[in-house]
Amino acid sequence: MTVMEQMGAAAKTASRTLATAGEKKNDALKAIACAILDNSDKIISANKIDIENGKANGLSASLLDRLMLDEKRIQGIAAGVLEVASLPDPVGTVISGSTRPNGLKITKVRVPMGVIGIIFEARPNVTADAAVLCLKSGNAVILRGGKEAINSNKCIADIMRDAVESVGLDRNSIQLVEDTTRASSTELMGLTQYLDVLIPRGGKGLIRAVVENAKVPVIETGAGNCHVYVDERADIEMAADIIYNAKTSRPSVCNAIETILVHEKIAEKALPAIKARLDEKNVELRGCEKTIAILGESVIPAEESDWETEYGDYILAVKVVSSFDEAVAHIAKYSSGHSECIITEDYKKAKRFTEVIDAAAVYVNASTRFTDGGMFGLGAEIGISTQKLHARGPMGLNELTSMKFVIEGEGQVRN
Repeated sequence: MTVMEQMGAAAKTASRTLATAGEKKNDALKAIACAILDNSDKIISANKIDIENGKANGLSASLLDRLMLDEKRIQGIAAGVLEVASLPDPVGTVISGSTRPNGLKITKVRVPMGVIGIIFEARPNVTADAAVLCLKSGNAVILRGGKEAINSNKCIADIMRDAVESVGLDRNSIQLVEDTTRASSTELMGLTQYLDVLIPRGGKGLIRAVVENAKVPVIETGAGNCHVYVDERADIEMAADIIYNAKTSRPSVCNAIETILVHEKIAEKALPAIKARLDEKNVELRGCEKTIAILGESVIPAEESDWETEYGDYILAVKVVSSFDEAVAHIAKYSSGHSECIITEDYKKAKRFTEVIDAAAVYVNASTRFTDGGMFGLGAEIGISTQKLHARGPMGLNELTSMKFVIEGEGQVRN
């Protein structure tokens, strides 16, 4: 039995205990939050090694920002753990029920999935976020992070495992794959005997690799080639504010925008105002010929690849379109199905946009940065699902459960 198979078997055993752990799960979460705060210096020391390695390996500023942990972010992680503890337990919730003519009482209830595998990149906070969401929903988890955050991930995982064990639950409810080679990722994707579902969290390349190669069922999340369309009847000041926020507040996250489409009738007034705001953060613009004609040579000529790229950086593609329909067609061609936005004072256009755009979240006059479980009032999330089966949009506790039917009878038999 390989190391990965041993982890899978241990997770399967732990999942059976977690499925009926009840309030002990909250005890474990509270212990995790306390342990994270108590060991913040230890976590920061481990994270500094990852940061130095990242700088030596030429990681971009935005990736280093995703990787970095400080006292404030660690406090945020602990607060997030306690928030999950405060959420209603989905396990055992009755989804529906009925009594059949023959007297059978049939109830549909939420149950844990069992064992969840999560493959993610350089965000050590995901180690804690994913683990506690899985634990609260009664699932054991096998985490496989990227090499960039391995020291941080190991430190956080060890702290959580000790905390879980301290309240009497199986420490193998949470496990971290410490081998960051491609071989471990490939083996995890084929662990069909033990994994019930696999969730990738990261960039487009990672997600595509998992979707195309996994033998385990996959929930596709995260890739965010998001757009803002500035309609001819848009409020220009509002457009500039929304675009500035949606691009620059955290350019490395999946709900940040990568392309803006501007109607030609408003472009000559709107584009300079938008650029003035983006210049505050030195955002590089890559535009079509009409964009360059309006904004000048500071704009880099856009290539076909720019329309399909999730930059995750201070780079924004810009295209002037002749109509609402051209904007919709562009989004339909290049969108990853994550979050799309229209800025307009035209109610009919706004309504039409929400009807025809195929994405997990469709916005009217608001930043795409709100696509988040907490912002939607759903609590913490494991990621943003961009697929249509089982879950779509922010995936919270309910989306980490399955269901089963419980049938109660009084001796009925089928004729």
